[in-house]
Amino acid sequence: MRYAFFPGCVSRGACRELYRSMMKVSERLGLELVELTEAACTGAHVMHEANPDLADAINTRTFAMAEKLHLPLLNICSTCQGVMSQVDARVSSKPDSLEKINAVLAEEELHYSGNLTIKNLMWVLVEDVGLERVKSLVKQPLSGLQIAPFYGCYILRPSEMLGFKEHPERGTYLEQIISTLGAEPVDFYGKTKCCGFPILTTNRDNSLSMAGDHLLEAQEKGADFMVTPCPLCHLNLDAGQPDAASLKQRSLQLPVLHLPQMLGLAFGFSPKELGLQRHVVTTKRVSQKVSAV
Repeated sequence: MRYAFFPGCVSRGACRELYRSMMKVSERLGLELVELTEAACTGAHVMHEANPDLADAINTRTFAMAEKLHLPLLNICSTCQGVMSQVDARVSSKPDSLEKINAVLAEEELHYSGNLTIKNLMWVLVEDVGLERVKSLVKQPLSGLQIAPFYGCYILRPSEMLGFKEHPERGTYLEQIISTLGAEPVDFYGKTKCCGFPILTTNRDNSLSMAGDHLLEAQEKGADFMVTPCPLCHLNLDAGQPDAASLKQRSLQLPVLHLPQMLGLAFGFSPKELGLQRHVVTTKRVSQKVSAV
């Protein structure tokens, strides 16, 4: 299976362990990734609020790069998926706008027809690879572990732009993947809510309070760790966890893993290979529990 790969800016910067672990598991899964090294950041909706035309043009440029390769586009960020899905829906439904964007893209010999398939890794695992294939690759089952799924806003809403009509179970894929790896999903209210990252710079206390609520709920329900397909959520839930604990005046020590890291552990990669030592909240307990299985 071959894809145009959009890693996103966070996996190449603050969360380099995400990129590293994705490279490991993609090879094991048989995914051939053609990285779009000249693609720009999606803007994470911040750009769209300031300049919607620019945001649409920059994302459409990325779509055109993938389309030029005649490949579907794969990303590893819920926020990127949400932004791209919404941009694609807008430009594909507005021929005049798309024509103007294509006139600019022509300078780079790029053109977008509006027929690109855009998929997050979570969707690819279930819909393209298949959970039976994923299960066959498990060398170190995560049996006995309780894992809290955290989706992030942008991969769930607005559902009409995220393919839920065609794939109504996309809101349960994380739980399905967790079960496939041998672990038990922890059901908690906050798993489909916002992590707080979008308001971090404008209302830090509320942002950290939101993250703290989700972490506390998952921790109190017995989760060994939390997993998310969104590196922006990871930043707020992992890097922001000490401050969230201070704000809540509660003890918080819940590791937060990227989706490829969880897969990598089950596939038999070492914690160091997956960059688990880079996390703010220690992942040693996770490594010990996996080794003890």
